[in-house]
Amino acid sequence: MHDVLQFIAKTDFPAIRRRALSTLQVNLGYLCNQSCVHCHVNAGPHRTEMMDADTIDLVLAFALRQRVGALDLTGGAPELNPNFRDMVSRARGAGVQVIDRCNLTVLFEPGQEGLAEFLAGNRVEITASLPCYLESNVDAQRGKGVFDASVRALQLLNRLGYGNPDDELRLNLVYNPQGADLPPAQAGLQADYRRMLGEKFGIQFTQLYTLANMPIQRFGSTLVSKGKFDGYMALLREAHRDENLDSVMCRELISVDWQGFIYDCDFNQMLGLPLRRADRARSHLRDLLDESLNDNPIVVRNHCYGCTAGQGSSCGGALAAVGG
Repeated sequence: MHDVLQFIAKTDFPAIRRRALSTLQVNLGYLCNQSCVHCHVNAGPHRTEMMDADTIDLVLAFALRQRVGALDLTGGAPELNPNFRDMVSRARGAGVQVIDRCNLTVLFEPGQEGLAEFLAGNRVEITASLPCYLESNVDAQRGKGVFDASVRALQLLNRLGYGNPDDELRLNLVYNPQGADLPPAQAGLQADYRRMLGEKFGIQFTQLYTLANMPIQRFGSTLVSKGKFDGYMALLREAHRDENLDSVMCRELISVDWQGFIYDCDFNQMLGLPLRRADRARSHLRDLLDESLNDNPIVVRNHCYGCTAGQGSSCGGALAAVGG
């Protein structure tokens, strides 16, 4: 796989700084039951990296000491971490919101029996990957049979109350483009998803998030192999909008890797670009239990244009109402 950091290291991306911390995004490990073309984590069934119980204890201690409002759990498939359910139960017991970045098909994996019911019982917000409402597109991006399994998972979650406008159980869907293109306007695509999934499968959901594909890891390497990396970066740079800078996720979020080291965002984590303090080049959760990160400079490279291009892109979807 190509190392894309060399292609994005020199940057003119605007300098930005942190605000008060609100969200702790935690990568519980790179193990996943899928291997998606667009995956910026390079996750898959053969990855062995996994957050251990001691580091999970430290994550929860940090969240409470720093009064973090939300734990955003990612992977790989975060549910495949054997300590996932214990972590969720403890966080919810302490009044911390939990978001599960779920690939949907994990609900039917061996050993995950009762997972959907567990998530509903703990009022966990689900942000689920469904890169298209067409079977052919989803299976091409995520593997044969993934679309059917995803539909069954969404129907199961709907039966438990997820996505119901009269229930507080939030079920968000995530769209990624098929290739080196910006996502379409979020509002219009959301209407298409509601119509297609509702009419054909009776599926309801809370909100659609559109995310740009990041030119790093598996997707970035694919672009290099096809000779499309420079063209995609030019597309992102030309579509940059300064007004999106105020809303990028790294302003109020930090990313924690499976070992407990801290990054400004999940993308920087995958590039090996740690959050930096004046007194150290790399920080661990244990180093910052009682430190404020407010106004800390954010480490940027050219891939950051992926978050500010067009309507903008973050873990919470588009930053602006209309694409640029």
